[in-house]
This record gives sequence, C-alpha cells and structure tokens, in this order.
Amino acid sequence: MSWTPGTARTARRIAAAAAVGGGGITALGAAAYGLLLAEAMLARWIVGRPHGTEGPASDGVYGAFDGDPIRMVMLGDSISVGLGTTDPAETPGVLIASSLAVVAERPVWLTVVGRSGAASAELDEQVDRALGAGPEIAVIFIGANDVTTQTPPAQAVRHLQKAVRRLREAGAEVVVGTCPDLGTVRPIAQPLRWVTRRWSRQLAAAQTVAVVEAGGRTVAFADLLGDEFTANPGEMFGPDRYHPSVQGYLQVAYAVLPSVGSALGLWPEPRPQRSESIYLAAAMAAEEPGTEVSATRVAGRATGPHGRWVTMFRRRPGAPSDAA
Repeated sequence: MSWTPGTARTARRIAAAAAVGGGGITALGAAAYGLLLAEAMLARWIVGRPHGTEGPASDGVYGAFDGDPIRMVMLGDSISVGLGTTDPAETPGVLIASSLAVVAERPVWLTVVGRSGAASAELDEQVDRALGAGPEIAVIFIGANDVTTQTPPAQAVRHLQKAVRRLREAGAEVVVGTCPDLGTVRPIAQPLRWVTRRWSRQLAAAQTVAVVEAGGRTVAFADLLGDEFTANPGEMFGPDRYHPSVQGYLQVAYAVLPSVGSALGLWPEPRPQRSESIYLAAAMAAEEPGTEVSATRVAGRATGPHGRWVTMFRRRPGAPSDAA
C-alpha cells in the first residue's frame, strides 16, 4: 500500500479538532483556494450541466422475493442519487438494493434522501428524512462538495460523525463511501489537480476516523475506485467528466456492496487482521480504492496503545484480503 505519515498526522489533527468543535486545519491557503474555485468554475463553464441537477426517481421495493423487506436508505451527494443516469436501475442505490436482495433472498425497500450538490452540513436534514423509513442499513456518499465549498475539514467531519451516530442510535448499520479523489477530475488543470488530490485524501482519512468512532464502517473511494477510472476516464466518467458514467456507477456500487452485506451479517468477512492505529489505517485506506475500515476488539479491548483497534479489508474483486 502507498501512503504517507503526514496523512495519518493530518487525520489525527482533524479528528481532534472535530471533537472539540474547532474549525480544524486547512490544507489550502486562501490564494490557492481562490485559484481552485476559479478552475472549478471554468471547468463547469466548459463542460456545462449535461445531466441537469437531479437523479432519476428510484425509491421502491427491489427483488422478487417473499418476506419482510430490508429497509435501506441512501444519503449524501450527487453520487448517492446517481446523477447522470436516466434509468433508476443504473443508480448506485438500486444496484446495491437489487444485489442485496439476491444475497439475502429478501426484498429491499430503498429510500433515497441524498441530494445533488449536498455537503456534509446537509446530512442532519437528510437523516431526519431517512429515519422516517426505519432503516436497517444506511449508505452515505459524501465529501466532494465539502472540498469545493471550502468547508473546514473538522467541520465537515463533525457533521458526518453526528449523522452516523444518529443512524446507529436508531438501530441502522452504516456504510460510508469516503471523499473521492478530485485530482482525477480532468477539467481541473494542473497544478491544482495535485492540490485537490491532497485535500481529498486528507478529508477521506479523517472521515474514516470519525465514522469508525461513531460505529460505522467506511469504504475508500480514493481515485474513484481505482485504476479503471484513471486508465479509462472516457468510459468511467460521464459527459461532464466529473460524475461517473453508467459503468462507473456500477463500479461504485459493487465496491460498496460487500461492506453492506457484511454490516447486515449476509456477507462473509475476510480473514481479519488488526491495525495498531486507526489513524494509520485511515491514511493507508485513503490511498487504496475499495478498502474497508471497521472497528474490532483485540483480547477483549477496543483500544490499544495508539488508538482504537480496527480491521482493514481490501474488498476489490480479485485483490487479496489484507490489513495493517
């Protein structure tokens, strides 16, 4: 795995700032952020909005099985609603729900409360709506808009952690797809692409710490789930070169599905190995697409000398299961 000690230290500082209510560190100065926003506005002007601002309506029951349906909710941003697709069957929520129904041999009742353009601050309102569905499993995709709206990392992480805690207190299992690496977005030019990559991965690492501490588990989106997006951007990204294509959303859904199944006890866990530090694991996961991080206990203890014990699984198809 490729990772940097600095990312682990940054995740620790962001998590600490979130815990005490501070604004947290910023990875970018004001001048750099101004340039980033200018690049983003230019990219949006060049590309336009070929998808509009809404995903297809996809609430409903999926899976032709008998029995009480598993209640699943999708929260977050444009990725959660499948912006750019026209058929509900192509959205991540429906792809996950339909596959989960086959694994469980039960129908899945899907409720989508995510919104295109949402940042972490909007999760509280989304959770209010999600709880009305009485969810057993909640899937959250969030983070990209925190970067583009200059949200301080600790503030974004605090909103996410609160959302996960509320869902867990209501009895729902929670799986979070962490902030994708915006450095893969082609309309953003260099040298700012590497800056957004650093910011995105630091936020993803801090999200992992916060989510695991709140009782959820994370799946690293990293460079939007791996080599396929880097090597085949024309195929994996949609017309706006920012959101995934239909094939890209399929990759997103299948990266998250095993963690959803495991959270519900329907999917076998890989052989667990431990990490001595949640911060180290978070930093390593931020560099490895499809990596799941979740809490564990060692010798009956939840924490060790360097923080909470966690397991780290590489869930990508064909990849070995390992941990740090």
